[in-house]
Amino acid sequence: MINIRKADERGFADHGWLKARHTFSFAGYRDSQQMGFRALRVMNEDRVQPGRGFGTHPHQDMEIVTYVLEGAIEHKDNMGNGEVLWPGEFQHMSAGTGITHSEFNPSSDEPLHLYQIWLKPREKGIQPSYDQKRFDDAGMTNRLRLVAAPDGADGSLVIQQDTQIFLSKLGQSQRVTHNIAPQRHAWLQVLRGSVTLNGLDLQTGDGAAVSEEQQLEIVAATDAEIMLFDLN
Repeated sequence: MINIRKADERGFADHGWLKARHTFSFAGYRDSQQMGFRALRVMNEDRVQPGRGFGTHPHQDMEIVTYVLEGAIEHKDNMGNGEVLWPGEFQHMSAGTGITHSEFNPSSDEPLHLYQIWLKPREKGIQPSYDQKRFDDAGMTNRLRLVAAPDGADGSLVIQQDTQIFLSKLGQSQRVTHNIAPQRHAWLQVLRGSVTLNGLDLQTGDGAAVSEEQQLEIVAATDAEIMLFDLN
């Protein structure tokens, strides 16, 4: 069973300096039918104007991942981390017992385009942590590259949830497959381009919730970039 969440059906917020698309209910966007999928709670596609961003704010008991498509984001938190995240880098933060942080577009002229994703942790009250890592294009070209997992397999970041996150950049007509174990689920998010998922068309910004499927076949109709979640 595959349920498609079309890009233009997502919630939309225009704050001038920030334009955001919300796959699931978030901030001022509320839809009782779109409260998340499995451990996924937030899937936001954000575009931030130069020199603007999110001031210091708190998080607790949430796994937060960030992936930049264009531009850069500067992160600062109360754990002493101060990093800039560039395209090709994947950031993970366990909010746990509580953190505060800020995120800004440090450029004076280049807009920022990114995805911010929240997952519910497998347990509350864990020690907060932060990490980021670059994954080169070669490792994700026409293949699924594991970037986050509970055991840090294949050099991935350690995430505090029974979830695996994969990235892939596909050339036109290229394909990847992913087997889904019994009782598990998946979410596919199309970051760029267009693909088919088990024969169903998906465009830029579309997502798909997958249950009761044994295998996924993802074929690029154009050059494309995707993020795949294997969820319990």
